[in-house]
Amino acid sequence: MKQFPISIVRFLGKSGATLMLVGLLLARFVAHGQQLISPDHSLALTFSLTSQGAPMYALTYKSKTVLKPSLMGFELVQEKPLNSGFSLLKEDTRSFDETWTPVWADVSHIRNNYNEFTVTLHQADTDRTMLIRFRLFNDGLGFRYEFPEQANLKYFVLKDEDTQFALAGDHKAFWLPGDLDTEEYSTVTSNLSEVRGKMKEAITPNASQHPIGPTALQTPLMMKSKDGLYINIHEAALINYAAMSVVLDDSNFVLTTYLTPDAQGNKGHLQVPTQTPWRTILVSDKAGDILLSHTILNLNDPTKFQDTSWIKPTKFVGVWWEMITGKSTWAYSDTDNVQLGVTDYTKLKPNGRHGANTQNVKRYIDFAAANGIGAVLAEGWNVGWEDWFGHEKDYVFDFLTPYPDFDVKGLHEYAASKGVKLIMHHETSGSTRNYERFMNPAYQFMVDNGYDTVKSGYVGNILPRGEFHYGQWTVNHFLYAVSTAAKYHIMVDAHESVHMTGLSRTFPNLMAEEAARGTEYEAFGGNNPDHTTILPFTRLMGGPMDYTPGIFEMKVEKINPKNHSYVHSTLARQLALYVTMYSPLQMVADLPENYEKHIDAFQFIKDVPVQWDDTKVLEAEPGDYITYARKAKGSDNWFVGRTNDELARESRISFDFLDPGRKYIATIYADAPDANYETNPQAYVIRKLNVTNTSTLTQKCAPGGGYAISVVAQ
Repeated sequence: MKQFPISIVRFLGKSGATLMLVGLLLARFVAHGQQLISPDHSLALTFSLTSQGAPMYALTYKSKTVLKPSLMGFELVQEKPLNSGFSLLKEDTRSFDETWTPVWADVSHIRNNYNEFTVTLHQADTDRTMLIRFRLFNDGLGFRYEFPEQANLKYFVLKDEDTQFALAGDHKAFWLPGDLDTEEYSTVTSNLSEVRGKMKEAITPNASQHPIGPTALQTPLMMKSKDGLYINIHEAALINYAAMSVVLDDSNFVLTTYLTPDAQGNKGHLQVPTQTPWRTILVSDKAGDILLSHTILNLNDPTKFQDTSWIKPTKFVGVWWEMITGKSTWAYSDTDNVQLGVTDYTKLKPNGRHGANTQNVKRYIDFAAANGIGAVLAEGWNVGWEDWFGHEKDYVFDFLTPYPDFDVKGLHEYAASKGVKLIMHHETSGSTRNYERFMNPAYQFMVDNGYDTVKSGYVGNILPRGEFHYGQWTVNHFLYAVSTAAKYHIMVDAHESVHMTGLSRTFPNLMAEEAARGTEYEAFGGNNPDHTTILPFTRLMGGPMDYTPGIFEMKVEKINPKNHSYVHSTLARQLALYVTMYSPLQMVADLPENYEKHIDAFQFIKDVPVQWDDTKVLEAEPGDYITYARKAKGSDNWFVGRTNDELARESRISFDFLDPGRKYIATIYADAPDANYETNPQAYVIRKLNVTNTSTLTQKCAPGGGYAISVVAQ
């Protein structure tokens, strides 16, 4: 058995602090392969080459099999594949341990500790070289492929990526149908063996969708094995590459990477030197460890922004829910044929239901100012909405021209006088080319008029035609929009974009994305009650979601009598979502008048922050319940949130996360005894308790319910 020596490396970190990297690298030859052990010895990675020279890896956790031997490599267009015929040219090992300070996150400091093993492989008959870099953390594995400069590989086109994840059995999975254009499906909970039989029903209509196949699944994919392991598969640092889905072979439970193709059917156009995103596998025997993992963030590069003082997390209200529910419209007129640069909007007949008009936006500004909410979002402020959807128009919006009833300058001045910012809305209608056409003048327009945050949208099929939301071309567009926005000191909240992969570390102005079914679907028929008990294990693994919580009026017909949907949640759980659905941008999504009817419960939304110094998971089981406790940034106060599935459950928590010897007052916003998301969703009770770090709480949670607690230090 070969064991690599201890290596000790010192370097000067960005903060100026000297960091010590001590690597007792337990990397050794095991049965004709190399093995790498995580810093805490819980995870073991084995890498080897088959007799055909195909790269292969396997993973165990505390001696339990996570991944059986799984093949790796690529198939290329019109070239010999990079999946066999390799020999081991070189291996390198190192250890790394640092603690870094994020611009924003759910904690104030993040530890980045891993053991690394890099193999350099040589394909003799083509004289080509490929590296595979493995990083093994205490809670999971990340690996990527790297292609250095070389004479016989300069430009290449991917036909397929052959990375496998050979699972150890028929796991319980929380999955979405694999799709090239949307993640806005309800999560299905089933064994992997049931995926094929449930796929047809799982694919529900969407504005743009291209399902991949009967056993294709999206990532992040959350699973639980029969021997109690929680396993999460995703990717990190998605740059200049197509987004990953996986295809299940349900005869042996092997998942194989499926990259989103471009309009030509190719999976990627690459030029060396280059590298792929990291493939990530998080593992624990505790569900809460998955939620607390920062491995995906750690696999992204640190930010290169010299100044981040302009990046400011905030809560916001906006003219959005009244339009989602159908009370108001984005469009100024009911005409169905408009053209930029041709239509004279001052001559159009107003429909009388346009939401983003000056007086209505002022109403939201007044509400925000009166309640300490930092910003107001006005969707539908700009011309073009009359026939924007479904026509695949290229020149659809200019992001510069307001409707006649929206006073850009006047509203900026009014908001500024109240100490409130305005958030811009850019719906691209999927026309990425048009957005890039107007991007720089649109961002300058924002700066000139006092906007520092943009909510962008990509509803509909992508233009240029034939491209998909998750292909390499569109992935690059999304990142181009974020990096260009940074030049103007603009924060981004992107909807209908590719899933998050931790890039908010590198680009901290990427505050949030949608990329899943959000609250808007509550006005389209409803989300399943277990939805918010699953999303933190899936969508939120890659970064924050703009879920738009805080709905107090559950019967949508009270806002729009023609809409008979209802919100599948109790009011108490809507409060909890501000803790369980982490985002540095949190929308206070309901109408002001609905908050004024429940002003005592609204106090929690006023109090809860959007920045945190610490996060604990008190209870967790995907699909059933999650209870978080988070410590407010720069404060001794804590906030607790519990979200529950469709079953009545009892939550039992300890306050042992509080400082010893300190007294606190806990204000509990809970479901009333007769609360139920279907029959009595607005029934809640509020009570106060004196607590210390030795206190415990037993709290009943209604079906579709939960609770929220503010814990204030005395």
